[in-house]
Amino acid sequence: MKRSLIYPWMYLALFILTCGPSSAQDRYNILWITAEDLSPRLGAYGDRVARTPNLDRLAAGGVRYERAFATYGVCAPARHTLITGMYPTSTGAGPMRTWRRTSALASITDTALLNIPVYEATPPAGVKCFTEYLRAAGYYCTNNSKTDYQFRPPITAWDESSKTAHWRNRPDRSQPFFAVFNGEHTHESRTFKQVHPRFTDPADVTVPPYYPDTETVRQDIARHYDNIHALDTWVGEILDQLEEDGLLDSTIIFFFGDHGDGLPRAKRWVYDSGTRVPLLIRWPDGAGAGTVNEALVSFVDFAPTVLSLAELDAPAYMEGQVFAGGKQAAPRDYVYLFRDRMDPAPETIRAVRDERYQYVRNYRPELPYLGYIPYRDRAAMMQEILRLKEDGALGPEQWQFWATSKSLEELYDTQTDPDQIRNIAGDPAHFGKLTELRNAHADFLSTYGDLGQLPESELIRRLWPPAGAQSVTASPTIHVDGNRVRMESATEGASIAYRLSADENWRLYFEPIDLPGGTELEARAIRLGWKESEPSHKIIK
Repeated sequence: MKRSLIYPWMYLALFILTCGPSSAQDRYNILWITAEDLSPRLGAYGDRVARTPNLDRLAAGGVRYERAFATYGVCAPARHTLITGMYPTSTGAGPMRTWRRTSALASITDTALLNIPVYEATPPAGVKCFTEYLRAAGYYCTNNSKTDYQFRPPITAWDESSKTAHWRNRPDRSQPFFAVFNGEHTHESRTFKQVHPRFTDPADVTVPPYYPDTETVRQDIARHYDNIHALDTWVGEILDQLEEDGLLDSTIIFFFGDHGDGLPRAKRWVYDSGTRVPLLIRWPDGAGAGTVNEALVSFVDFAPTVLSLAELDAPAYMEGQVFAGGKQAAPRDYVYLFRDRMDPAPETIRAVRDERYQYVRNYRPELPYLGYIPYRDRAAMMQEILRLKEDGALGPEQWQFWATSKSLEELYDTQTDPDQIRNIAGDPAHFGKLTELRNAHADFLSTYGDLGQLPESELIRRLWPPAGAQSVTASPTIHVDGNRVRMESATEGASIAYRLSADENWRLYFEPIDLPGGTELEARAIRLGWKESEPSHKIIK
């Protein structure tokens, strides 16, 4: 990273001066509504079982994206991409949960499995949560409330991040906001038991051919639809609040899933069932209302796109491109998809998707597709699949559940085989497409590298050289000249947050500030992936 990133306030101040309009009040608000574990199972996408009137209405007033993809089929690395604008393979964020143990591993007693290392993904110096650039440009940024970024959420990222965070909490109602609301209604765990009222008849659901068509499987899919209905009701409440506040015509609204369905052979997998998500965008002026956009979109594009919509340029380290608004780039040729360790199950899978075909490269072909994931196995339909597998009763279209090893390469025509169960990599008629996508994968590796190819023990040493011990961010140095206060950290690329004695939340420092005499100041610095600094204190004379 450039040496100018040593003092982040210098970079951010230059960023605002060169890229932003004269007044933050002239900018649109931006609202993200995200859903956990959700494929495009909405009425707006042609799903006849889904009861989603609010989301369908949002789609009717906005643009529906047909080919939007998460980078991973699981939340933590996918959310890492969203917040940084970088591929997890560039930052060591690929394995499912790196920095803390969760309930997904709580039931494991095997000593070898419990030895999975704990570490924080560590981007290059100067990489920031993209919300810092919005905050520096005058946006009030709120997150309600999931983070799961593969590093400890820094105090510099949000004005507030909690279950009560809301645009309504900003002190100045004329201040533009970027607000995130995370819906948990459709999370995988909600299919483990009936949480919401039953609306969906199991007889009405479509069972994909990669599942056995049993009553248990139908029950779990129907329960997922019930959860989607609850999600839709919640989305409607947020949209009602926006309208009540008179903000509907000054806010750009995004709705999307954080990856595919929380069902077996969807969540955690690189196929469309695990990575393709619904994406709806409503523009304040109604531009494109009711239209469909079929361009390829990746999660790595979201951060630069939001900055562009806020009339800011994305920093050079971001690896995506702008896909919406006045400065959108040329359409993508490919999106790139990944799978690494999932809870205790080791894996390394990479995929390339164009508008029609998907190429899959299995770097651990000796492993079965169905690794040991006890959290996933809590689902009744997964227990049913495991029982049928043990009895030899799964059919040929369910081969990804019973295969004991994998092909080195896979190729699927999603137009003729939307369920991706017929591997045509060995068909000479498709060797041209196979070569094209294989080369696209090689080009990706040469351009971005792939830290996911390293064993995690070696990866940690790469992230935290030389011995794999986490560094501590240097505490801010506070310089006072009269009432003018300037802060810096000796850690390259560190961000600084501060608060005054009356503050509840942390403020982002990005340029010198003026404080009256007698003010008590506390400041901390953080570089992503490093430990937060010890606090620095100062009383302004």
